[in-house]
Amino acid sequence: MGSIERNPRLPAIDYDRVMSLVRDETFEWDERDVMLYALGVGMADDPLDEKELPFVYERELKVFPTFAAVVACLGGPQEDIGTDPRYILHGEHSMTLFQPLPVRGKLHARGRITGAWDNGVGKGAVFSQEKLLFLEGESRPTACIVTTNFARADGGFGGPPSSRPKPHRVPDRAPDKVVEISTQQKQALLYRLSGDLNPLHAEPAAARAAGFPRPILHGLCTYALCCRAVLAEYCDNDPARIREHQVRFSAPVFPGETLSVDLWRDGNTVSFEASVKSRGVVVIRHGRTIVS
Repeated sequence: MGSIERNPRLPAIDYDRVMSLVRDETFEWDERDVMLYALGVGMADDPLDEKELPFVYERELKVFPTFAAVVACLGGPQEDIGTDPRYILHGEHSMTLFQPLPVRGKLHARGRITGAWDNGVGKGAVFSQEKLLFLEGESRPTACIVTTNFARADGGFGGPPSSRPKPHRVPDRAPDKVVEISTQQKQALLYRLSGDLNPLHAEPAAARAAGFPRPILHGLCTYALCCRAVLAEYCDNDPARIREHQVRFSAPVFPGETLSVDLWRDGNTVSFEASVKSRGVVVIRHGRTIVS
């Protein structure tokens, strides 16, 4: 891969301005959005599975927990930083649920930048964004979403060096359980209908231009697949039992591959890592879910 050069037409990144960025937005959804999302993350691939069917069927419909991470995933103050979008990598994602989302509703998202770290010229930068989600008419948040991105072309802007907290460490023992989840060849095409229309996940030419042999699965779809493993193994598919879910992305998944999720449970904490064994690649590291 050649050297990464920042687009000179973009404005210079100013640390104080970045840390003052906020954005308020509104989002709404209904039962169709809930069911489409659940289908996009592979729920009810077996339509006779009566534990997964309620996530994709309007009778006694359940909202899959990580829907909260995508219902307001677009927008946010990170879009106003001035980073070069060609070289942005989704590094980490975390979700805290204070209460489950209803099957239809409207919410207010209050976004702010919580961190901007400079790794130096040629070494990139890291930016973290928090979104508090408030259901319409409520003063207490229903969820908190934190997105951390690695901006490969934007190091050297003058911000402080990285002082982020160390990531969660999985236990140093054999996993308690291993769950394999197969993805479909068309998974990214279905998942993208929930909002992320980046051509990287649909167009072969766009994927090749980004250095991939073919379109890749959305990181947040892989994020949800790991939640599926936890939900099935430790929560009896009850979405109200998922309180937090966080990961660090380490490699992409290609649609059609099988994800192998290693799980460890210690009290209410479920640790996990995920890999694609056919390629010998770990795709999710430092995973943690808090369950009740």
